[in-house]
Amino acid sequence: MPTEPDSADNSGAPQAAPDLADRPPLRRRLVPVVALLLLAPWAAECSWGGFAIDDFLPVIIALGPMYGGAAILIRETARRLGAGWPTIVLLAAAFGVLQAGLVDQSLFNPGYLDDTQYADTRAAAEASLVPGLGFSLRQAYDYVGNHILLTICAPIVFVESFLGAKRRRQPWLGRPGLAVVGVLYLLGSLLVFASPEGRKNFLASPLQLTFATAVVLALVAAALLPRWRRTHPRRARRVPHPLWVGLLVFLAHFFTDVTPGWAGVLVALALAAAVGALVAYWSRGARWGQRHVLAAASANVVSAAAFAYLVPPYSPASPAAALAGDVAVTVVTVALVCGAWWRLRPATSGPASTSVDAGPPAATSTS
Repeated sequence: MPTEPDSADNSGAPQAAPDLADRPPLRRRLVPVVALLLLAPWAAECSWGGFAIDDFLPVIIALGPMYGGAAILIRETARRLGAGWPTIVLLAAAFGVLQAGLVDQSLFNPGYLDDTQYADTRAAAEASLVPGLGFSLRQAYDYVGNHILLTICAPIVFVESFLGAKRRRQPWLGRPGLAVVGVLYLLGSLLVFASPEGRKNFLASPLQLTFATAVVLALVAAALLPRWRRTHPRRARRVPHPLWVGLLVFLAHFFTDVTPGWAGVLVALALAAAVGALVAYWSRGARWGQRHVLAAASANVVSAAAFAYLVPPYSPASPAAALAGDVAVTVVTVALVCGAWWRLRPATSGPASTSVDAGPPAATSTS
């Protein structure tokens, strides 16, 4: 059966807060919740080759409450507010700082990777050490950036792309469900904080903890600004084909580590800002749709899956197990990307075809 064209929401536009009474039955709403709960930890830790195949299930079970819980809470907050992707991205950044700065505190622990196969990256990280705060700007970019793109945004995009246009914008959970997910998230975070494998018995200084807390609060405050819930007329500007959007995001990953030290971090930050600004500009066009959003998310996951073959897992593993993990990552990534694209195929009615990219004349976008 043809899927519903996504012109009904045009994917990135904030809308009025939805009527919670007009939601599907609980069983239908729990399916995407469970999918996001499982997909977030896989994308965060497995999609780029961090674990061999026999560690996939333990990682998803152990980290699902924290990573999946955060993804669900962020998605539900944005959809309940009728906000668009700026709110999701800012909340994802807040989660990234919270996770790396306050929970496992890997951002401030110079020896966090010393017991892994990434111990040799310590010197490169210390080449961009922030004076007085004792953290690597390179690692901050990588840790927080990966949480934004892989842990939160990509899983949300994939799960929402499998849904119809109307359900894509609706909250999935009521207050009891949100309370359950919130408890799961807190328990998952507490488990990591208290675990020797999580925080590794390291405690950041009061200054570092205060700094991380201030950044988290600032990002949350920015995410909840009313401006992200205002609607503005979409402009009749040219929007590239979704595949060109995906290619741009994919290529950007290859230039984020061109040189070590401060110069490399500044290049990476400038490139990320330029690509983000260009995508934001395109997203205000009347023909921007869910397929464009999916293309950007797919590019992030595909690039991570491609690099999985080039990096070792955290813990030593046999060549066969490591290769099996990389192949499994490829299979899951291809299934996710192809399945989501198939779900967003244009709906057809007789000889005519409705493009999923074509938004209604009154479609709106974030400013």
